[in-house]
Amino acid sequence: MNLAKYCLTSAAADPGKTALEVVGPGGKILEVHTFGALTRSVLSVAGGLAAAGLQAGDRVLLRIGHSSDFPLLFFGAIAGGFVPVPTSALLTSPETEAILKDCGASMVLHDGKTALPLSTDVPFLGPEGIDALKRSAPAGFADTGRNDPAFLIYTSGTSGAPKGVLHAHRTAAARAPMYRGWYGISSADRLLHAGAFNWTYTLGVGLMDPWANGATSIVYDGPRDPEIWPRILEASRASLFAAVPSLYRRILKYGEVSTGAFPALRHGLTAGEALAAALYRDWKERSGRELYEALGMSEISTYLSSGPDVPVKPGSPGKPQAGRKVAILKEGVDTGTNLAAPEETGLLAIHRDEPGLMLEYWNRPQETAAAFRGDWFLTGDRARRDEDGYYWYEGRSDDLMNAFGYRVAPEEVERVLAADPQVLEVAVTAVAARAGVSLITAFVVPRDRDSFDADRLAAHAGNALADYKRPKAYRVVDQLPRTPSGKVRRKALGKDRN
Repeated sequence: MNLAKYCLTSAAADPGKTALEVVGPGGKILEVHTFGALTRSVLSVAGGLAAAGLQAGDRVLLRIGHSSDFPLLFFGAIAGGFVPVPTSALLTSPETEAILKDCGASMVLHDGKTALPLSTDVPFLGPEGIDALKRSAPAGFADTGRNDPAFLIYTSGTSGAPKGVLHAHRTAAARAPMYRGWYGISSADRLLHAGAFNWTYTLGVGLMDPWANGATSIVYDGPRDPEIWPRILEASRASLFAAVPSLYRRILKYGEVSTGAFPALRHGLTAGEALAAALYRDWKERSGRELYEALGMSEISTYLSSGPDVPVKPGSPGKPQAGRKVAILKEGVDTGTNLAAPEETGLLAIHRDEPGLMLEYWNRPQETAAAFRGDWFLTGDRARRDEDGYYWYEGRSDDLMNAFGYRVAPEEVERVLAADPQVLEVAVTAVAARAGVSLITAFVVPRDRDSFDADRLAAHAGNALADYKRPKAYRVVDQLPRTPSGKVRRKALGKDRN
């Protein structure tokens, strides 16, 4: 199978129906792409990449912002049998360079607006080159297998270095349990997603799933202030809206939300970070709509959710979607399939037979092997299951932080901060600011407390880290809490008020 073909030419995908609609401020329609036109454009990109000399399996690094070019290039590369590597437009040049070197891309496609890697030993195609790709003679869909590599996406690793998560063409079809288990989607739906395209949440929920069901994907291109979203929802006639909980919170705070607002919206979808019970209740009371949560990760996308057939239990992400093999394993056990008892907190795991599971961590065989305990892939999340079969998220089993839906490794941030000469030691962790909101916070032991300049350190971080990775608060401390073996106790930092 070919992932792009599966999504764009399903039985529900009417060639004359709108597949992609780009809207601007106020909901003004900027672009309309039917399934037929979108498919032709995608196959033209595939043909252009092949004519440029790419071979099956070659990686293509995408440095594209939030525009219709992103899905055209992403699906075009997949259609041609190549492997796109989507990256956040927020990444700096050093961050992008690290990904380019790790993935070994044969080409970089960029929009002329994003920071570029420093290397010049691979071809770079900018806006003019991208326009030429879209005008190329169309190819056919590559005859790829379901287990062949389809796309490579980078996520924070526990070692502090971003690592590639390689997904197969089967990934798109493996998302089918979400269609009813989370969305309740049909070809009549119009889905608006608030996230950036590089994120697996957006790639799947905002593009793959609507198109595989013959629905319309709505992309907003404009200022992203929270108060604009109610107007965009209403003007675009979106029937489904997907965002992270923090955006729903900001919409309620700054936007005009009522039971009479955006009448076409059937319900909201949320993932990327835990949905606080209070936020769920506020949204439902103010909007009169349900808000269905899902729990997932880059390695598999969502697998637990509430939905039209699974009533919400506020505070719980829901139950395993139909057909998913999910378990909670006992903590403190290195091998075997010792299952945790009901209400016992353990390690959330997915069976290796799950077709949506990644192929591997790119060029990291040891990390790939370490992620499994027997036949179970360890998600890194801790959870418990109640007597009704609902799962309850109990935090991470590692030190990864959650910044507005993005997982961030503290070691990556610490390495950047430690390079500033005024820093003697530093540790980073997420600290609760208020209910449901945590901020990445840096705890700094300065070389000279009297001359330490937090603004200078923040500027240093801004030159090397994407905005979502940067600390939002800095605290000066005399020393970092450590274990007897000398390891920093990050969980103790959140309680340190020095």
